[in-house]
Amino acid sequence: MFLATLTGASRAYSPLLLTRPCSTIAHTLSVKDRIKSSKEAALQGGGPKRIEAQHKKGKLTARERILLLCDPNTFSEYDQFAEHRCSDFGMEKKKISGDSVVTGHGKINGRTAYIFSQDFTVFGGSLSSIHAQKICKIMDQAMLVGAPVIGLNDSGGARIQEGVESLAGYADIFQRNVMSSGVVPQISLIMGPCAGGAVYSPALTDFTFMVRDSSYLFITGPDVVKAVTNEDVSQEELGGAKTHTSVSGVAHGAFDNDVDALMSMRTFFSYLPLSNRDPAPIRQCDDPWNRDVIGLDTVVPLETTSAYNMLDVIQAVVDESEFFEIQANYAKNIIVGFARLNGRTVGVVGNQPKVAAGCLDINSSVKGARFVRFCDAFNIPIITFVDVPGFLPGTAQEYGGIIRHGAKLLYAYAEATVPKITVITRKAYGGAYDVMSSKHLRGDMNYAWPTAEVAVMGAKGAVKILFGGKSADEVAKAEQEYMDKFGNPFPAAVRGFVDDIIEPRTTRRRLCLDLDILDRKKLSNPPKKHGNIPL
Repeated sequence: MFLATLTGASRAYSPLLLTRPCSTIAHTLSVKDRIKSSKEAALQGGGPKRIEAQHKKGKLTARERILLLCDPNTFSEYDQFAEHRCSDFGMEKKKISGDSVVTGHGKINGRTAYIFSQDFTVFGGSLSSIHAQKICKIMDQAMLVGAPVIGLNDSGGARIQEGVESLAGYADIFQRNVMSSGVVPQISLIMGPCAGGAVYSPALTDFTFMVRDSSYLFITGPDVVKAVTNEDVSQEELGGAKTHTSVSGVAHGAFDNDVDALMSMRTFFSYLPLSNRDPAPIRQCDDPWNRDVIGLDTVVPLETTSAYNMLDVIQAVVDESEFFEIQANYAKNIIVGFARLNGRTVGVVGNQPKVAAGCLDINSSVKGARFVRFCDAFNIPIITFVDVPGFLPGTAQEYGGIIRHGAKLLYAYAEATVPKITVITRKAYGGAYDVMSSKHLRGDMNYAWPTAEVAVMGAKGAVKILFGGKSADEVAKAEQEYMDKFGNPFPAAVRGFVDDIIEPRTTRRRLCLDLDILDRKKLSNPPKKHGNIPL
């Protein structure tokens, strides 16, 4: 009866089924049931109670996060049936299909990305050897096909029951982080706890973002800190989003909740090329490339010591005023981020006169250098807006190694072979003039606004050195003479150190034209294993 019913339901396959023994058919159905039940178990993660607990914390589950990040129906999962192999401490009785991480690839705005999402509902998202193996598999495939890797981190750390095997899993991931660096973009989104050895994988990736009030990063937790140093500190103070986006500089940005973070990640992803073999992405632009920006003619104050907001300049020039700023709350005296010009992704660097007069210091030099090197690694043209009176003086900076750290920014610009266009809006003094993508560091196109001042130092400082002990009238006259000679862009233009002195309103048009020409730029550095950046 069973066989007759089955063959009647699917006559096309009846000859095949009639030749099979009943035991084979029963086995096939048993396997199908097992596959179905395993998949259903994997989709449930740690079960309804733990999913509910995750939601009560304001957090999404690992799979919910992937569904929000990827375009609908584009995510293909790997290793859904994988289970841990630990048999110690009763772990052989606690196995869940997929273990504590969901891995695979999907589309974000129609472009491929490899994704892993740690599942806190399964063993607290802890890293087992199979967990690490799943992550390593997608990282290897991403390298093969040339696609970014996005990690959604929410883990309690190494799985203690597995001992050194779990630690080895971290090391396997670290090695791939390093090998992938400069080949495919790597992005970490911290959406829960990330402590101990687990923090080093995000630290090795290109960008690390956090979720406010629900994620944290630290080497050792508050209890250990208190025991060792007697400091009483909360998790949030020690490793929360505010700490890492404004104090340590470990994180590049923070978002209010999981949904905000994932939607912002979709936007951020649209600026990035898929690999170092691909050009910067271009999208259709309705903002006229030759648009005059009249407001730029008056954005720089007449008084050279008055501040203005360099963000106003950047947003006025780029497509539709859209600028994705990186590390907005850290080292605010320099601005870095992504924008588009005539649809093409560009990296933007600019001194910020509103903070420390735009001086370069240790933190701003490191922030700028890392961003410039990312852009250079992934074929993203660099636009630099300069208003810098020099490096920040003082014993704190000197003792902290401003010479070494400032050299990082110098090295990054000098090494970069991508198109580099520089606009001096006002001050470009001393060594900081050289460092900020000057013509001498292979700048392709260097412009100055009429308000530009290119000199060794400001008039007051120069006159004090040159004419110390003179009367007030003589000093005033000397300062005016110095300004006439050096407090303008002509000396640099006469020597070819700037290619043109342009009207500020024409800046967007000039940048777009130059980017079209420089799209065919070919430049390479001397053959070598790698340089020795002053770390």
